Amino acid sequence: MLKSFYESCYNVRIGTVALVGRPNVGKSTLVNNLVGHKVAITSPRPQTTQFRIYAVYEKDDIQIIFVDTPGIFAKAPRKDINLEAERALKEQIDIVLYIIDHTRKRGIEENRVLGILRKIQKPKILVINKIDKEEPSFRSDYRFLEEEFDEIVEVSALKNKNLPILLQTISKYLKEGQKMVVREDMPTPAINLDSKLYIAENIREKAFLVLRDEVPYTIRVVVDEVTQRKNGMFYIKARIVTTTDGYKKMIIGAGGARIKQIGSMARKELELATGQKIYLDLKVEVEE
Repeated sequence: MLKSFYESCYNVRIGTVALVGRPNVGKSTLVNNLVGHKVAITSPRPQTTQFRIYAVYEKDDIQIIFVDTPGIFAKAPRKDINLEAERALKEQIDIVLYIIDHTRKRGIEENRVLGILRKIQKPKILVINKIDKEEPSFRSDYRFLEEEFDEIVEVSALKNKNLPILLQTISKYLKEGQKMVVREDMPTPAINLDSKLYIAENIREKAFLVLRDEVPYTIRVVVDEVTQRKNGMFYIKARIVTTTDGYKKMIIGAGGARIKQIGSMARKELELATGQKIYLDLKVEVEE
């Protein structure tokens, strides 16, 4: 997929960086804040990233493609989820960031991640996230990792702490070459998602934020139509798809309160991102 991004341009320092780790360690938040745009959905629920997302960081003579992968489960609810992260690492990857959350105990998921990483013969950086939180801390559980990685950087993705240090560390392993992406030719934010997929992920994030733990993460969003009306307003027709009638009722809420809240939150963010007036027609349907 990355090959389609390659364009001729002057020589810069370039590299493709994959982020891996167990669910909900802050990979998407880290990508969002490194790139400076919202490119991956972030919510308190694990496993909100269901596919690989390519995002572009560019400054001065440096260009980095960040690949945000789904979190790796000990027991994945879908067989293809763990495979997505493994496929990403088999592509044209130059550097791997292994993100850990020191406030969580080491578990089976970490062993699965390490099993994958030990097969990768590329520079590997251990990124200890959430240093803005002092307690609880299980740093001793991860101390053995120090010998297995080329670099160790401690950050707070949420608070933007030490992110310049992380970028500086990554830059040590970049190579000289031509730009992989001509950023001016891409929409802002510069990502590989088409407009419908970007809209769908935005709506899905808002659903997670509103519903919390009541509905499984397997809900998905389908965008059926994006058209501009004569008055200049953009009309978006979308569906939240869930698995049972019970979940449908939860998503809609009493008197339609929840679906209205989800739609309002998504519409406001899309208007802010695009600078356009938007009418969002949002419904819920069941697909077993």
